[in-house]
Amino acid sequence: MFDNIVVAIDDVDSPALIDAAIHQARAFGSKLWLIHVTFPDPDFVGYDPGPQYIRDDRAKTIKQEHRYLQELAEKIETNEGISTHALLIQGPTVDTLLKEAMDLKADLIIIGNEDHSFMYKALIGETTSKVVKRAKIPIMVIPMLSGDSDK
Repeated sequence: MFDNIVVAIDDVDSPALIDAAIHQARAFGSKLWLIHVTFPDPDFVGYDPGPQYIRDDRAKTIKQEHRYLQELAEKIETNEGISTHALLIQGPTVDTLLKEAMDLKADLIIIGNEDHSFMYKALIGETTSKVVKRAKIPIMVIPMLSGDSDK
């Protein structure tokens, strides 16, 4: 039923999110795709890239995010025997995640939902609710409690 499962990995991930993904993949014999969408480079979105130290810091952050995803995918594949791939993609979060899920022919998206303040929701928005509204495939939303981070 679910051949490909996309797991949206945010900056703050949760053991509950990973456990749910492993459980679903095991139950359906699915392949997992761990996807983290990172901010695009400033010059990509029409802004001046800024001083070299800012570009160096951004490159370092992206390298760390990629390494973390790769290690997580390897850990799941080794410990759980589930085919797992990691993708780090730059772009607008919701659009990029949904496009990648479509390109991968995903049957399910698993995403965490962290409670935010009213001001955060008003100014930034909520990725999870936007994905739920726009997705054309089933979504599994996993509550992420504060202090649940394993990063």
